[in-house]
Amino acid sequence: MPRRRIYGWPHPPRTEEKSIQPEPTTELRHRIVEAPAGRLHLVEQGTGPLVLLVHGFPESWYSWRRQLPALAAAGHRAVAVDVRGYGRSSKPEAIDAYRMLDLVEDNLAVVRALGEESAVVVGHDWGSGIAAASALLHPEVFRAVGLLSVPYAPPGGPRPSDIFGQIGGPEEEFYVSYLQEPRRAEAEIEPDVRGWLAGFYAALSADTMPAPGEPDPHFVVRGGGRLRDRFPTGVLPAWLSEDELNVHAGEFERTGMTGALNRYRNMDRDWEDLAPHHGAPIKQPSLFIGGALDASTTWMSDAIDAYPTTLPGLSASHLLDGCGHWIQQERPDEVNRLLTDWLATLRG
Repeated sequence: MPRRRIYGWPHPPRTEEKSIQPEPTTELRHRIVEAPAGRLHLVEQGTGPLVLLVHGFPESWYSWRRQLPALAAAGHRAVAVDVRGYGRSSKPEAIDAYRMLDLVEDNLAVVRALGEESAVVVGHDWGSGIAAASALLHPEVFRAVGLLSVPYAPPGGPRPSDIFGQIGGPEEEFYVSYLQEPRRAEAEIEPDVRGWLAGFYAALSADTMPAPGEPDPHFVVRGGGRLRDRFPTGVLPAWLSEDELNVHAGEFERTGMTGALNRYRNMDRDWEDLAPHHGAPIKQPSLFIGGALDASTTWMSDAIDAYPTTLPGLSASHLLDGCGHWIQQERPDEVNRLLTDWLATLRG
């Protein structure tokens, strides 16, 4: 298995990060394309081989704002989408319109709408799962896959709702189960979207993550409470300015949270839909980058250890020391360097 590389902490101050960011080769271009969702909003920069960037929860295309210019400067056509249910993309009403198979079809529609035959797909958080499923189901289109924060685990195993229902004690509820119930999380989040997002981002960021012994950062709801009851308060992570938080919050204040949360409400449907691919590896060239402090990499460490079998085309698996969950925003220089170096190998 390719050796995991640990990159040092602390990361450079923001002034140094800005000084070494590449100059954009073109301006950002906003577009709307037709897709099974109805419409998909995307932002693109640069020319060259297509790199499709897929965000996670609770984000938007904007979470890739520091990757678009770097990839464009390296000679790529970088395209960041708003996944269906987010931002300026369509938001179907039916809960089952957010199953994984539909999101994969959206990715295919983007590639076709852009006049391309193939793409490298890179995803973060839920986007990592969408990217992996796209590569698994359509290797003829998605010629390589980059996974950030959430490791690849092949379809199969126990039903997801059964797994999550066993996490926690008799008076505890795992956050995934909490989010699966329609309208429940919306009632908590939507009265104060900005404050909720600030706490959610802080709870999984390296520099604002609760210390051991403080309220559990792993999102267990206790005693019929709310998720936000255990969030850090009054502090933003270093990677997030007030203005950037306003952009993130503005997207959800306009659209509401239901489309984004419906991804969690389809996990059992995905398990059924992908059953024919039980245990299937992704054979295309692949890359994994995770944060050493991210719960996703600790909970799923067995999935990372299984990469020689599940990702036989893996180029490298990187864990960034001292990094939390929002990896491409927390450590943009390192992520940009790892992505562009890997993409360069795909051109040979």
